[in-house]
Amino acid sequence: MNEIERVTDAQWKAIANNDSAYDNKFIYALRTTGIFCKPSCKSRLPNRRNVRTFHHATEALSAGFRPCKRCKPTHARLPDEEWADEIARFLEAHYVDELRLHTIADNCHGSPYHLHRIFKRVKGLTPMEYLQQLRINHAKEQLQHSSLTITRIAGEAGFPNVSYFITLFKKVTGYTPAMYREITRTEAGQEHRVIENGGV
Repeated sequence: MNEIERVTDAQWKAIANNDSAYDNKFIYALRTTGIFCKPSCKSRLPNRRNVRTFHHATEALSAGFRPCKRCKPTHARLPDEEWADEIARFLEAHYVDELRLHTIADNCHGSPYHLHRIFKRVKGLTPMEYLQQLRINHAKEQLQHSSLTITRIAGEAGFPNVSYFITLFKKVTGYTPAMYREITRTEAGQEHRVIENGGV
């Protein structure tokens, strides 16, 4: 079997030091992101437990991993649409976390400038606008269907500052979170009564 079962200390040292001398000796893949890199990749140092190593890029591809956009371990570029989808999936999985553009770029293996430009061209929004949209949509859902406090909803949607959340929510929807909750619940109650009355 060509896959190296675990990361040796020498390999881990090469990854930690971005040692290009090892680029033709092995590549490493991350179970968490589904991406594989050269040892010299400048992306953030991963958690060692999430790393798998392979002798060749073809083995990583066969195992379902995708090449890193930053270090290009196959010497081929990942199509922009695929990369934008990968970035979107990362944002959807981590929108409650504190994310900055450089953090997103590190996790999605690209430079902040390039990631920002490609994502906006493909998706029509910047990564931060997309992230904001995910957070607002989550908050809307919670306001309509839960009795959580505004502060708790803000925190669970990824907004550590409740004042900022209220200001942004009003800017995006035209309503404060409290007004939005009241309006949507009133509308839902009216619809329920219409259904109970047989649509009359």
